[in-house]
Amino acid sequence: MSVSLPNMADFDTIYELEDEEDEHVVSDEHLPRYCPEPVVMRGAGHITVFGLSNRFDTEFPSVLTGKVAPEEFKTSISRVNACLKKNLPVNVKWLLCGCLCCCCTVGCSLWPVICLNKRTRRSIHKLLEWENNRLYHKLGLHWKLSKRKCESSNMMEYVILIEFLPKYPIFRPD
Repeated sequence: MSVSLPNMADFDTIYELEDEEDEHVVSDEHLPRYCPEPVVMRGAGHITVFGLSNRFDTEFPSVLTGKVAPEEFKTSISRVNACLKKNLPVNVKWLLCGCLCCCCTVGCSLWPVICLNKRTRRSIHKLLEWENNRLYHKLGLHWKLSKRKCESSNMMEYVILIEFLPKYPIFRPD
């Protein structure tokens, strides 16, 4: 029985391996990630002031099944509706007053309505950010108030967009 030993002169030699894979490495930024289309929640109220409806429908969209509980969805929409219910009647009163006095004030009487509407939008933005941080970012969702063109006319309206956050491959090595 004979054992052949390697040449001792080549024992400490370090060889470079040529990897063909290194040339074809694609970074994660260029990989397509599947994200479904965002869910659009349009206003369902009968009064709209500067594109902001007085309420949103609490009906649970079927696209969100398995992503969020219907009770959580209804609670979030109810919070947004409560904010609108508190702020929009004041906006409507100022709008009527501003329209009556518009001729005398050369349009300046509409400024309070514009400022109040902006404050209402900001409060909804803050509410949705709080909801996102509290629950929805953990579930891979992001809610935001967005301005969209109406389907029936050239008017703009505010809708709640529920976007799906892309999933990153956390188990892939660096």
